[in-house]
Amino acid sequence: VERSFRPRSRSNTPDNCSASSMSPSPAPAAAPPSAMAARKKTALLVVDLQRDFVAGGSLAVPHGEEVVGPVNALLERDHFAAVVFTKDWHPPGHASFASSHPGRSPFEEVRLPSGAPQTLWPDHCVQGTPGAEFVDGLRAVDGAAVVEKGTKPEADSYSGFWDNERANQTELEQVLRQRGIEKVVVCGLATDYCVGYTALDALSAGFETVVLEDASRGIDAGGVQSMLARIEKAGGQIAKSDSYLA
Repeated sequence: VERSFRPRSRSNTPDNCSASSMSPSPAPAAAPPSAMAARKKTALLVVDLQRDFVAGGSLAVPHGEEVVGPVNALLERDHFAAVVFTKDWHPPGHASFASSHPGRSPFEEVRLPSGAPQTLWPDHCVQGTPGAEFVDGLRAVDGAAVVEKGTKPEADSYSGFWDNERANQTELEQVLRQRGIEKVVVCGLATDYCVGYTALDALSAGFETVVLEDASRGIDAGGVQSMLARIEKAGGQIAKSDSYLA
């Protein structure tokens, strides 16, 4: 489901965006025409920056809250033709939850009725709960889109584009095509899961793809390095956020 994500007036500042974060940023220096043309075709994809994935959440990514600063710095720049936030948005009793499998524990591996492998997770990002909301302090962006994933009770969705069984597609590709996007810059949580699989599917869909290593965090160090290697092998690039802050 695609939704819009817009800042509100100071008197209606949402809980997850401080009033100071809504203040207008100084106008960036004019970019060369060639750089401006490139930016018109580039989107920033901010993956799953939700309360359940940071400290205090039910499925906290180690040091996940550290990416809020770099991501906000990117959002403050007028460098992207589009900004899209993805959200895990699971119904209660989702198939990825260990609590939905009697006798099973989080982080065990099972087979779903479809035959697909599934890592079991603690309940997280349940629709309408505080843990599913964006992290505190995340900057809102006028005109940004929000794409919800993992909404089907029977299938998980690491990627912002597809569920894990590639049976159901989100609106993400459509959103990008409608805006004429040719390149995506991906950041967020977690590098070895949702960020990584979003990047791989972006490459499969034909988008030039860059993952910002310093604006993402992963669950497992070995898994992060393996995922980054997969992305590079598939034709993606690994970069630092300062490449997009000039």
